[in-house]
Amino acid sequence: MNKELKRVSIVVLLMFIALFASTSVIQVVSADELRADGRNTRTILDSFSAKRGPILVDGVPIAQSDPVDADVPYQRFYSNGPLYAPVTGYFTLNQGNTGIEGALNDTLSGTSNAQFFDQINSLLTGATATGDAVELTIDANLQQVAWDALGENAGSVVALDPKTGAILAMVSKASFDPNLLAVHDTPQVLEAYDALTADPGQPLANRAIAGDLYTPGSVFKLVVAAAALSSGNYTADSVFPNPPSLTLPGSSSVITNSEGGACGGGETVTIATAFRLSCNIPFAELGLALGYDAIEKQAAEFGFGSSLEVPMRTTPSVYPQTESDAQLMLSAFGQASVRVTPLQIAMVSAAIANDGALMQPTLVESILAPDLTVKETLQPTVYNTPMTSETAETLTQMMTSAVSNGVGGNARISGVNVAGKTGTAETGPGLPYTLWFTGFAPAEDPEVVVAVVVENGGGLGQSGFGNSVAAPIAKKVLEAVLNK
Repeated sequence: MNKELKRVSIVVLLMFIALFASTSVIQVVSADELRADGRNTRTILDSFSAKRGPILVDGVPIAQSDPVDADVPYQRFYSNGPLYAPVTGYFTLNQGNTGIEGALNDTLSGTSNAQFFDQINSLLTGATATGDAVELTIDANLQQVAWDALGENAGSVVALDPKTGAILAMVSKASFDPNLLAVHDTPQVLEAYDALTADPGQPLANRAIAGDLYTPGSVFKLVVAAAALSSGNYTADSVFPNPPSLTLPGSSSVITNSEGGACGGGETVTIATAFRLSCNIPFAELGLALGYDAIEKQAAEFGFGSSLEVPMRTTPSVYPQTESDAQLMLSAFGQASVRVTPLQIAMVSAAIANDGALMQPTLVESILAPDLTVKETLQPTVYNTPMTSETAETLTQMMTSAVSNGVGGNARISGVNVAGKTGTAETGPGLPYTLWFTGFAPAEDPEVVVAVVVENGGGLGQSGFGNSVAAPIAKKVLEAVLNK
């Protein structure tokens, strides 16, 4: 064989090796990533050609695929679409998937690796491919109660089981009807999608876990109080100076307590009293004494800065680096650049309710085969332990006092000890406040945790407060669980 032929043979051999390697990478290494890519038209068409598994709440389908007389034989239908839209998301022919539809697309369409033998069986028998069903942790009654309690307000309600991390309710308003995006008429889908994206109410945003994050206001005092107690340098009875107003260091800005005047009277005030009355000045002083690193570390242990899969990916809440003592003091009562999701605030309360152990939040209770036999069930897992049980107990006592004898009184339930914290967050000069409540009940053995956020001051501008607007909403959610 001459040199030229050898060179050609080597080149051809190298080309075959490269081709083999690239196809192996595509078929093995990148298969899952490519299948999940929203631009993969073949995967989308395959999903529509198969009978997609239903999404279930309390065993009843809230999303299911029914046969239609069209080129694509199945269409997705959503019962009570706006109520569950933040959970189900939507499944479209050409605008991608969101929510559970997107996060568990492989499972619902029957194309996941775990369903390989089901796929082979369908090929051999000629039977119609069918995806698995997904049973959610959502409680149908609680979801409806939370929806109704939020009323016409824009905002969100999240309810958790603190012992398992199961998400019992996830409401986001404004909402939308996923059926508008499920039809097989592409121009009609695009028209509906464009209208939804142009809507200033941002109905496609899941405010519970993503979208534009919220200023937390005083519900962030839970994080700062936890950092103080965990440091070992402070107790609930530790005292701070109690002026009626305070000029921030290096600044002409003056902060006051929400009620004006000193916090409860007296020259000094305890952390417990400042928490019960939700006073800003003592927490600003506490934040400066703790320092940024201690607060940031505590926030991170609650999940700040991290994205979760519930199974949808959440937007991380943030406690950004402060640039001055003045910013640090503002951040200590949830102002400055602190931004959160309602789920994150629910997680803070859940860790306190569960003796310091924070469970991984999830919407998925089980995966069911097409015949509804259980293939996989929720296994509660600990996400982190951000505090000791002693710290959690102290915070529970402080939260209980805030409801029974403090500024969270509108969350009181007769005969039940409710633990809670209100928040009234400033969003800009002259702008309506963002209103909060988070808490749990019964305080001594919590069954449910709730976080409520209401935008635009609940329609009351700067006359709305967390206790007057958000706390009554949370009360209805707590009562719905306790009265079952």
